[in-house]
Amino acid sequence: MSYVAVIPARASSSRLPDKPLLDIAGKPMVVRTAERAVQSNAVRVIVATDDQRIKQAVEQHGFEALMTRANHATGTDRLSEVAEVLRLEDEAVVVNVQGDEPLIDPSLIDSVAKLLVAQPDASIATCAAPIRDSNTLFNPNAVKVVCDANRRAMYFSRAPIPWARDALTAGERVLAPGLPAMQHIGLYAYRVGFLKQYPRLPVGPLEKFESLEQLRAMENGFSIAVLGIEHHPAPGVDTEADLERVRGIFLNRL
Repeated sequence: MSYVAVIPARASSSRLPDKPLLDIAGKPMVVRTAERAVQSNAVRVIVATDDQRIKQAVEQHGFEALMTRANHATGTDRLSEVAEVLRLEDEAVVVNVQGDEPLIDPSLIDSVAKLLVAQPDASIATCAAPIRDSNTLFNPNAVKVVCDANRRAMYFSRAPIPWARDALTAGERVLAPGLPAMQHIGLYAYRVGFLKQYPRLPVGPLEKFESLEQLRAMENGFSIAVLGIEHHPAPGVDTEADLERVRGIFLNRL
């Protein structure tokens, strides 16, 4: 199995400005993420950024960085540019590792890439973990996915899906026993052929209403394979509280 790991990293963030450059135990967050990514079986790990400061910080720590355009709407668009610049073959596999995942498990990166390689009729592979509490099921920031019998995504939503009609008739927010509810984990493997098409795909109504870019692929007929994992991976850094928690974990390790 051969694949490239790309870490999109942009400085603009409404909640944590300059997030990729924020310090975690003496190194920028994006560098900590790259350190995890190179422990996977990726043949190449590249940080794709639109900020010269990020590029410089990454290269100073011995990792590869590539400058990309600043006007990309999504991280997937940025990956598309990387695939074009590197002239990757259509059947090549690229894994998108979020730059704010300094605790990501390298074996999970491998597993998602392996799933896509094993399913040549899928354009994308991702992963999901069981939902075990009602707060997550009803939280719109926790994206849910339902799959068919072949573990292909049927739909992604911020709403509580599948809807347990009988258990919810009384209006209480409960998790029905045995409900096969899955929370989507935002780690993606792509075929380069799909990435080259992505920027030209029309944005459909489902993506607009849900604000979920993976629905663009589904609305345009592309198949997404879903890897079921038993335990939720360590969360990324979205808030100041997340940042302090991760800093504490690294300091304890050191």
